[in-house]
Amino acid sequence: MKHGVTQTLYNYWDELRNGRPAPNRSEIDPGSIRGLLGDTFILEVSNPNAVRYRLAGTRLCSAHCRELKGRNFLRGWNDKDREALVSLVAAITEDAAAAVVGISGHTERGQTLPMEMLLLPLNVPGEGRVRVLGCSTPMERPYWLGLHPILKQSITSLRLVWPDERPFFLNNQDTDNLSVNRVLPRFTAEGIPLSATPVSQIPQGAEKRVGHLTVYQGGKA
Repeated sequence: MKHGVTQTLYNYWDELRNGRPAPNRSEIDPGSIRGLLGDTFILEVSNPNAVRYRLAGTRLCSAHCRELKGRNFLRGWNDKDREALVSLVAAITEDAAAAVVGISGHTERGQTLPMEMLLLPLNVPGEGRVRVLGCSTPMERPYWLGLHPILKQSITSLRLVWPDERPFFLNNQDTDNLSVNRVLPRFTAEGIPLSATPVSQIPQGAEKRVGHLTVYQGGKA
């Protein structure tokens, strides 16, 4: 996490959850993160392929030169990046992962804006769905920011963060003889996503799939 906004929001979220997979949506106090609100957003996740902005900060909307509330979060990415984001959202909502994503915003004039995005799970009791708290912060502020809209975005780097050092569903299982390989798109040294392992196939030697994870026997040994 390179940007101060990213670090501050992560620390606030981590303190709120207090050892749980995620804090409740109702526990987020805007007054406690007042200085971050312009760069933050909340996503509503019906399933990993249906992700929309529920709220979006003023600075973020200004960078896109439009109101983002209600818009499709997965719009404006190429196919490989969209595939990576779908897998990423599944890891966040199902396994209580956090994610730090380096992205580039692109305008129709060919201008590029490097940004850092953070995605964190939020629990909504009784609704049967999970929301995602996030921020997307420019690493620099060029003169044209807010004048020429960001129309497309691309992933330059991706890092999953396990706040409790492993996927949450393993916390209540005996994992002495298990190892877990996440089926997420890999990235080249240049940050270009590679195709993910098809989730419909179980790799040779694997015992089973649990959601989008592959479980192997004897991994610790």
